[in-house]
Amino acid sequence: MEICIALGAHGPSLAVTTACASGATALGTARDLLLADRCDIALAGGAEAPCHPLPSTCFAQMGALSTRLHDPEGASRPFDTDRDGFVLAEGAGLLVLERASDARARGARPHAHLSGYGASTDGYHYAAPHPEGAGITRAFNAALADAGLGTGDIGHINAHGTGTPLNDLIEGAALSRIFDGHPPPVTSTKGVTGHALGAAGAIEAALAALTLKHQSIPPTANLHQLDPDIHLDVVAKTARQHRMEAVASNSCGFGGHNTVLVMRRA
Repeated sequence: MEICIALGAHGPSLAVTTACASGATALGTARDLLLADRCDIALAGGAEAPCHPLPSTCFAQMGALSTRLHDPEGASRPFDTDRDGFVLAEGAGLLVLERASDARARGARPHAHLSGYGASTDGYHYAAPHPEGAGITRAFNAALADAGLGTGDIGHINAHGTGTPLNDLIEGAALSRIFDGHPPPVTSTKGVTGHALGAAGAIEAALAALTLKHQSIPPTANLHQLDPDIHLDVVAKTARQHRMEAVASNSCGFGGHNTVLVMRRA
């Protein structure tokens, strides 16, 4: 409401709630509204400010937070064999979406084209992901079908990669299965940003668009030794120049929410 007042926006406005996938779900929902001619331009994303004693205590009691107090800079370590939980973060990510024809008409230079959106719910547990990553698989396949692409067309994945022992293992196994054991280079930017919960999916979608634009995959911070049970090509240490025509950003949320966005080069 406040954003609509500030911008003088008069089209549909709404908030989506899919836990840690909310920012990505907002982008997919905005794309659907554009395709349905419900609006001409959309501002979509997520924001969250959870660094408060109450949510911090709840996550700590769940065992979801890193306890690496002796090394706070290295506490967020997605896919690393020594990972022990995520680092709570605050942040926001907002993207402007419009139809390609409208962007061309006003001479805009888009960063990427949001070509596919897939969503699913595990229907399994309040907090734990489905042990076989079934929901991730459904969302990924739906996003690929929506984009009219196959797994071989995806040049990079921005993974959810929270740094919790269970999430990274299940997500890694799911991505490996989806891509028949040969997934493209993967990164998790949460090693740098921490986990901004409802804002994470939007922040990572923006980073995925920039990865595609610059043809450069950022490294996963604090990844010193890849968990041997995670069979992914995780970019670490330094950025990797890589030819990409399309990328995917994967987001998962408590309660079993899964959202995958697929972007093509603009």
